[in-house]
Amino acid sequence: MEKTTIGGSLNQASAENMLPFALGTQLDRLIFLSGMVSKDLKTGRYIGGTIEEETAQVLENIKVLLEGAGSSMDKILRATVFLADIGDFERMNQVYKRYFPTQTALAARSTVQAKLVGAFQIEIEVTAFV
Repeated sequence: MEKTTIGGSLNQASAENMLPFALGTQLDRLIFLSGMVSKDLKTGRYIGGTIEEETAQVLENIKVLLEGAGSSMDKILRATVFLADIGDFERMNQVYKRYFPTQTALAARSTVQAKLVGAFQIEIEVTAFV
């Protein structure tokens, strides 16, 4: 088995910002995405907004990376959601539910409050399969 990097040229924004990690890695049929925040994947620029807007951006980033690796949102096995303010849980959850509309699409999930880097309100990391 060989580990490969997920995200291809999209990793360039991380490299330019001197961030020592890949957007994701794959080993055999398992995909591990780094914590995604509300950034433009191509430029690495912060995309601010409400917790709902940031949640949607994070989940869209995850969707793009998974699809680029031959996977999809319904193949997520586990998600960890980090919120800067746990008081945003209900508002975040309303957006999150739209990306997992059926029982079979649901993944195991933990949600915790955390001190996030910069002005980010949310970060989500996932493990999926191909």
